[in-house]
Amino acid sequence: MPPVDRPRFAVTGRLPAPALELLAAAGEVAVADVATPLPREELLRHVAGAAAIVCFLYDRVDAELLDAAGPGLAAVANVAVGYDNVDLVAAAERGVAVANTPGVLDDATADLTLALLLAAARRLGEGERLIRSGRPWAWGFDFMLGRDLRGKRLGIVGLGGIGSRVARRARAFGIEIAYSNRSAAEPALVAELGAVRLELDELLAGCDFVSLHMPLTPQTRGLISAERLALMKPGAILVNTARGPVVDEAALAAALRQGRPAAAALDVYEHEPRVHPELLELENVTLLPHLGSATVETREAMATLAARNAVAAVRGEALPTPVVA
Repeated sequence: MPPVDRPRFAVTGRLPAPALELLAAAGEVAVADVATPLPREELLRHVAGAAAIVCFLYDRVDAELLDAAGPGLAAVANVAVGYDNVDLVAAAERGVAVANTPGVLDDATADLTLALLLAAARRLGEGERLIRSGRPWAWGFDFMLGRDLRGKRLGIVGLGGIGSRVARRARAFGIEIAYSNRSAAEPALVAELGAVRLELDELLAGCDFVSLHMPLTPQTRGLISAERLALMKPGAILVNTARGPVVDEAALAAALRQGRPAAAALDVYEHEPRVHPELLELENVTLLPHLGSATVETREAMATLAARNAVAAVRGEALPTPVVA
């Protein structure tokens, strides 16, 4: 698509100032000054006439929305590393480029993954709830015992940008690394981590901790099913900072009640923002409200990268981080 004079950038939510300044230098910026999803009809009106849409993982970018933007739409810049909210086929049919924000959130998400693993292993959420409840307690030799990390094995499902950073952090705790990928990881990374590649079922059965880092696709939706949860060790811990629907939450709640796995730590949910009510009743679950990339520095970097993608698209330049269907 040829460059557009004073293009209109439709931004579907709040962005940090540096990203907005990049957009404003290249065109007209229409920002929805909201921190939550726009109602659908309002969203469709907001994107009308846009040369580029800067959107978030909660925005459903489908044929209807692309058509609402009009024939001048050059790109959709998703402020997220995932893009399961975007209909790539519909975008391709209309000649609309799609971009995401990989890389810039890897460290923040890896940090949070380790925080969740520690919280689950040492029962931090349960302990804080006890203190806040005002219930009486006293130190005891066998009071609220957790689990050591050193000497355990962590199975990483998806040893990509985030998964590899989780593995490096885990190694500093003396944890052994196993991984499951569709293809073998780079030999240098495997050597650095001392990692062993396993099939998914073997990984689930043989690891003390399991951390999920795969994208949401038709193949990974519901991947962690009742049958696969039953493979896990009785004392194992499951951590999910990937996408909620890769785990069957009803099956997870039932498995946790039976102590297999022993605990879970979740930052994402199958029907986000709704959390399965049975999970809310369990003490052996740590729950966070999708905070994986939620640091000031990371969100600014994500927004800036999305803005760069949008500007490049309307100028007819190569996108820094295009999604290839």
